[in-house]
Amino acid sequence: MNNFILDQIGNTPLVEAKKLINKPGVTLLLKLEGNNPGGSVKDRPAYNMIKSALERGDINKDTKLIEATSGNTGIALAMIAGLYGLNIELVMPENSTKERVQTMRAYGAKVTLTPAQVGIEGSRDYAESKVANEGYVMINQFGNDDNWKAHYKTTGPEIWNDTNGKVTHFVSSMGTTGTIMGTSTYLKEQNSDIQIVGVQPDDVSKIPGIRKWPKEYLPKIFNPDKVDQIIEVTETEAIQMTKRLAKEEGIFAGMSSGGAVAAALKLIETIDSGVVVAIVCDRGDRYLSSDLFE
Repeated sequence: MNNFILDQIGNTPLVEAKKLINKPGVTLLLKLEGNNPGGSVKDRPAYNMIKSALERGDINKDTKLIEATSGNTGIALAMIAGLYGLNIELVMPENSTKERVQTMRAYGAKVTLTPAQVGIEGSRDYAESKVANEGYVMINQFGNDDNWKAHYKTTGPEIWNDTNGKVTHFVSSMGTTGTIMGTSTYLKEQNSDIQIVGVQPDDVSKIPGIRKWPKEYLPKIFNPDKVDQIIEVTETEAIQMTKRLAKEEGIFAGMSSGGAVAAALKLIETIDSGVVVAIVCDRGDRYLSSDLFE
C-alpha cells in the first residue's frame, strides 16, 4: 500500500475526449495531471529535482533555496520542500492569481512578488541576483536536467503503457519545456515515428504557463530537435477551449491546458487516423480569482 503523499505523484488518468472530436479513426486522450497531489504536472519535476539534489548532496536543510515560478512549479516545490524540511523562497509576478500565492504560503514557503510589468523574466532576474549576492541556491527548473528526466522516467512510460504502445502524437504546451523534452525522449526511443507537437502562444497572446521565450531566456534544457512540430494558439482559442473542456468533457483545467487541447484539435484536422495524447497540466480552481471562467 502506498501511504506517503509523494507516492501519489504520477500514474495520472488518461481519459478519452468524447465530445470535442467526431472523426472516425482518430482518438484524443487527455492526461489529467491535476490529479497529482499538488494539483499539476509540476509535481513530477519538483519531486525529482529536490530528491535528486538531496541524494547528490547538492542541498541540505541549511540551504536557502530560491526559484522563480509562474505558479504550478512553485506550488509543487513548496509542498515537497515542506515535506523534506527545506527552506524555500518562491518569486513570481505580482499579477499571479491569489490562489497560487496562498497555496504556496499554506505549504510553508516564503513568497516574493515582483512587478507585473517585467513578467516572469523579472522574477528570474530577482532570483538570480539573490543567488549571486546572498548565497541562495536556485532549483533552476529552466536549466535543470532533473526537470525533463522526471518525465522521461514517469510521464513517457505511463503514456506508452496506457495506450498499449499505440500513441501516434503527443501534444504539450511549452513553458520550461521539461514535459515535452522528457516525454519526447522516452516516446521516440520506443517508436521514432511518434510525432511530438509543442504548443506556443502566437506573438500577441499571453497564456499563463505557455511561453514563446525571448532567445536570452530560452530554457537551457530545450532541444528543438526533440519537437517535430509547433502549433500556435491564440489567447481566445485557449480560453474558449478551457471552457469547453469543463462544459463538454467535465474536465476543469487551466488555460494552458485549453491551449494544448486547442492545438490538438488543429492537429487532428490534418490527420486521418491516430491516437493523440494531450497534457491537461493542472486544475481550474487555481484560476477562479481570474476572469478565465467569467
